[in-house]
Amino acid sequence: MTGRYAIRSGNATVPITTGMYGLTQWEITMAEMLSDEGYATGMFGKWHLGQTPGRFPTDQGFDEWYGIPNSTDESLWPAQAQFNSVVEENLSPYAVAEYIYDGRKGSEPKKVKIYDEEMRREIDRELTDKAIDFMKRQARDGKPFFVYLPYTQTHMPVVPSADFAGKSGNGDWGDVLMQIDAYVAELLETIDDLGIADDTIFIFTSDNGPEMLPGHNGWSGPWRGSYFTGLEGSLRVPFIMRWPGKVPAGRVSNEIVHALDMFATFANVAGGAVPDDRVIDSVDQLDFLTGKQEKSNRDGFMVYVGSEVFGIKWRNWKMMFQEVERGTDERRTFDFPRFFNLYSDPKEEYPLTKATAGHFWVRWPMAEILKEHGASLQKEPPIAAGTPDPYRPPKQGKKKRRRR
Repeated sequence: MTGRYAIRSGNATVPITTGMYGLTQWEITMAEMLSDEGYATGMFGKWHLGQTPGRFPTDQGFDEWYGIPNSTDESLWPAQAQFNSVVEENLSPYAVAEYIYDGRKGSEPKKVKIYDEEMRREIDRELTDKAIDFMKRQARDGKPFFVYLPYTQTHMPVVPSADFAGKSGNGDWGDVLMQIDAYVAELLETIDDLGIADDTIFIFTSDNGPEMLPGHNGWSGPWRGSYFTGLEGSLRVPFIMRWPGKVPAGRVSNEIVHALDMFATFANVAGGAVPDDRVIDSVDQLDFLTGKQEKSNRDGFMVYVGSEVFGIKWRNWKMMFQEVERGTDERRTFDFPRFFNLYSDPKEEYPLTKATAGHFWVRWPMAEILKEHGASLQKEPPIAAGTPDPYRPPKQGKKKRRRR
């Protein structure tokens, strides 16, 4: 949303305690940048960047929002007898059911209905319908739009809609994949039917690798790891882009692109402004994505798990300081960094040894990434988690923006 590592905005970890968290108003989101350029902005789905007034999506640049403020596992709470007894007896002001919200910019979002297991099954259907309605309204009015549609699947509990239950013959996870595939097809067909396909960038991607909990777990292909790990199975996600006449159809690449890069790339497309009064980690990838160049403008990045640096990825190499097999497992810290050649060892099972010491030169370019990142955190200290508004960075002048 900001083109910045989550550590910078105080949102590197999932909050455990109650109270304020999320993006401060000082942060500039992708939605705000595009809104400034005349785009209608709609978000439909999971936010998890604030659950209090001033921190909802409609406080951070979105004209409309329908969805949940936090994580989808909260849908399990209303089915628990002990939870309900605490709620009924009013034993704690913090034992409250999660709600699905409906919001508009300029007013506080309204609670629509409790997000329970029944709603969990059907919410992605609702999100798809809301997104389609939003696109139709904007196309009718001739207004450019930005839709952010973070589906709640395949996060646990992985349970399909009634329309897809049992359809795959391969359990709930298979059913959910069919469900998502069908919904994405509806979105693409809507864009085609509206006659705006040539002017619409459509991206399908994910923010992390598969679910880790048994019974809900997904699959990371030939790589190891779930989310909450620094393994390739967590870091590598699909990134599929359609832009007829601009992005070459059928082109495949294994170059490195980071989710952070969407901010600067969209700013280039829309003529938007990239803030120059703060550290921006986003890299403009437009020429690479449109096939004007073969190489990505990024060759590496920091590997964070929560607020901790687990390692650095650079080209086909990784230097790792810590490891966790699955997000629920114990963390292992290495006495000496481990180095992996992902071309010959994609599962990260065989770190370099004395026998392969000729490759240890790779520590220097990766160390440069670490050094530069550390220096940027010294220059601009991260915002502490839970920092209230109004936030002003230390010794910060008037906000400036650089136009593309």
